[in-house]
Amino acid sequence: MIDPSPQNVLLQTEKDNSPEHTLSRIFGFKSFRGLQAQAIQNVMDGKDTLLLMPTGGGKSICYQIPALCRPGMGLVISPLIALMDDQVAALRQLGVNAGALHSELEEREAVNIRQNIINGKLDILYVSPERLLTDSMMRLLRGSLISVIAIDEAHCVSVWGHDFRPEYRDLAFLSEYFPNVPRIALTATADPMTRDDILKALEMPKAEVLRASFHRPNLYIRAIPKSSESKQLQSILQRHSDQATIIYCGSRNKAERVANSLKEKGYSALPYHAGLSALEKRAALIRFRSGEPIIIVATIAFGMGIDRPDVRLVVHLDMPGSPESYYQQIGRAGRDGDPAETVLLYGAEDIVRARYWLDQSSASNTQKQISRDRLEMMVAFSETTQCRTQVLLRCFGEELPEPCGHCDNCQYPSSLFNGTVAAQKVLSAVYRTGQRFGALHIVNVLRGKKNSAIERNQHDKLALFGIGKDKSDHFWRMVIRQLMTKDALRKGVEHSNIFLNQKVASPLLRGEDQLYLREEKIGWLDKKQSDINRVENTNLDNYSQELFDALKEWRLVEARKQAVPPYIIFHDSVLRDIARYQPLTLQNLANIRGLGDNKLEKYGEALLAILVKFQPSN
Repeated sequence: MIDPSPQNVLLQTEKDNSPEHTLSRIFGFKSFRGLQAQAIQNVMDGKDTLLLMPTGGGKSICYQIPALCRPGMGLVISPLIALMDDQVAALRQLGVNAGALHSELEEREAVNIRQNIINGKLDILYVSPERLLTDSMMRLLRGSLISVIAIDEAHCVSVWGHDFRPEYRDLAFLSEYFPNVPRIALTATADPMTRDDILKALEMPKAEVLRASFHRPNLYIRAIPKSSESKQLQSILQRHSDQATIIYCGSRNKAERVANSLKEKGYSALPYHAGLSALEKRAALIRFRSGEPIIIVATIAFGMGIDRPDVRLVVHLDMPGSPESYYQQIGRAGRDGDPAETVLLYGAEDIVRARYWLDQSSASNTQKQISRDRLEMMVAFSETTQCRTQVLLRCFGEELPEPCGHCDNCQYPSSLFNGTVAAQKVLSAVYRTGQRFGALHIVNVLRGKKNSAIERNQHDKLALFGIGKDKSDHFWRMVIRQLMTKDALRKGVEHSNIFLNQKVASPLLRGEDQLYLREEKIGWLDKKQSDINRVENTNLDNYSQELFDALKEWRLVEARKQAVPPYIIFHDSVLRDIARYQPLTLQNLANIRGLGDNKLEKYGEALLAILVKFQPSN
């Protein structure tokens, strides 16, 4: 790294646009929303800021507008190439001279961007932390006037975050090299411990912390115990045919297996994980970003920084390791504000396995305990009978005063029952059979069902054989699963046997502890979810819907011409407003939210031609 010294500032004409004027002229919005105005004013005043705002809340405007209003070039540090490319493409559509320097850039484009930086003509530069830390990049930047430094996806800074990137820890030097440049760190997912670590790691002790509500009212949140994973997944997917979907799996092998299974069943599905070649990953991203109604089956290597706004479904087939990871991943759904569904399919075996690997981890005891606490938060979220949104927000230090009304527990309430006796029967059966058998064998013992294994081990001679014949197989599987999630039962990693965790199980067996279990709903998953499916038809009559479809078709053709994702041209919300209000002049078209001066000049006449063609008289 080169020695720090005062910036060699290039002469540049000072920008005199106010944030409000820039918002209207470039972005096509008449007013800020939420904490945007406050965050922007902080940066305009030269103050450091940590902004916590949910996905789809409009974080990027909070550094883009100051970069356009303050003298100099905005510097944005971003972790993913896909994120940088989407942001640059969107800004260029608005008439902003933006660029990104990364490993997949063609040399001619890289040379052009560097020249624009040297000449003071670039408005906003995106760069990864790895590239920023090179001597050549620092020499280039220190010859430029920097207006603002934005650290996007700032949870990557924290060792307690869900997507820690070691290079982010080195960004503390920015205050030394650019001492008078305001910094804004932004993230959609950070619990109190992660927030404190971000501020400490970036050496931003005086930064103002602005925290928006993490509540996403358009997300329908569901958590379902696994019974038949494949059948359950298909039932969920049937409600979202021809819609963009992301399915998260806990391993590369499972992602491949699920994607192949879905393809065999006729779904348009692709795997995405770190084990694929760069070409395969790039091809999957291109198809996903193209607007195609595709299913991506992925590990956590996919999702962060993907700007596609119309993902209607996110499914987890394995338990996420923390509420932060979970919230980050479901945040990919419904970025456009329209209804979207998120479903967590969880199994007791997944939880037991996660606990085991945490115990075997080489991490420090402190790190193990923090990871264990976060996993248990996810277990509690899965098993709760309360409003799931309230439980999830509580993990981020936020209290929602009323139940959300858009989670499964609000829509289909379940209750707790005293399951102490049922638990004692299960624990006794596990113990009396030698703690060597799986859940199915224990259920057969309790239900009094003879088979070769039962007779061979003489378990039909046990006094408790058939003690639970008054309850169904489903009931006893439910009790066993909940005992496993509560850590009273554990499962062998190499074998399928379940055994007692004496620390938790013994007080239950002795009657010293009472255990309340969650009643499970059967069949509700297949019920019609009309609220979730009512997306594109919102407030549009038949005529307006036809016009909306025509506008989307025009957008798709235009996007292909420019080789950019359709949502970079216009979000669905913009086209829906055009179809709803049907403006027939450029002046009226300018009143549509999200249609700034540059887009009006670029696409106005084409939009009006479609609107005139669809007039009833024609």
